[in-house]
Amino acid sequence: MRSQYPQLPGSGHPARGLFIDRWGTLLELPEQGYVSRFEDACFTPGTLDALFHAGQAGWNLYLIGNESSVALGQQSMESWLQFEQDLLEHMRSHGVPIRRNYACTDDPEGVPPHIKDSVFCLPNTGGLYHAAQVDGIILDQSWVIGDSSLELVAGWRASCRLAGVRTGMAVKDGNFPVDPEILAEDLATVLHEVTSGEHIPRR
Repeated sequence: MRSQYPQLPGSGHPARGLFIDRWGTLLELPEQGYVSRFEDACFTPGTLDALFHAGQAGWNLYLIGNESSVALGQQSMESWLQFEQDLLEHMRSHGVPIRRNYACTDDPEGVPPHIKDSVFCLPNTGGLYHAAQVDGIILDQSWVIGDSSLELVAGWRASCRLAGVRTGMAVKDGNFPVDPEILAEDLATVLHEVTSGEHIPRR
C-alpha cells in the first residue's frame, strides 16, 4: 500500500545523469564521421541492453555531441533531423527513453547559417548545465561518457565524473589532456561498471 506520508526532503535518490556521446560511443564511428540515414548506423556492442538497465536503475539518460556534418555543410539540417527522429524512436522502442538530446549543429568554423559558437558546442558546457537547471541533475554525481576529449573536458569543466571508451577515437584525438576515472572497451562495459556499483563513489 502506498504511504500516505510525503517523502522527506533528501530521502530519495539523487537525480543523476549519464551524458553519452553519440558518434564513436553510442554509435560506431563511420570512416567519414557520420551517416545520413539511421538504417546505415550501427550501435556499439551491447549498448541498447546496457542503456535499458541503466534507465531501470534510475539513471537519467542524455545524448550529447557536435553534429559537425551539419555545421560544415556535409549534411542538410533536414537529413539530420530525420536521422535524430529515427534514432530516438528506435531507442524508445527498445525501452530506452532519452531525457534530452543535446546535438549542436553550429560551429565557429562552420558554414552559413551554422557559422557561430554555441554554449552547446563541445567542449562548452551548455547541455550539462541546462540539464542541471531544468531537470535538477546533480552534476558531480553524474557521468560524461565519450570517445574523445571534447566531451570529457566539458564534463570535467562541469564537475562531472568521466568515463572514456576505446571505441571510436578511443580518447586519442589529442585536443585536450584528459584523465577519465574509467577507460573501458565500450559503452556497455562502462554502463555495467557505473550502474552495478562496482566503481567506488566519489567522496
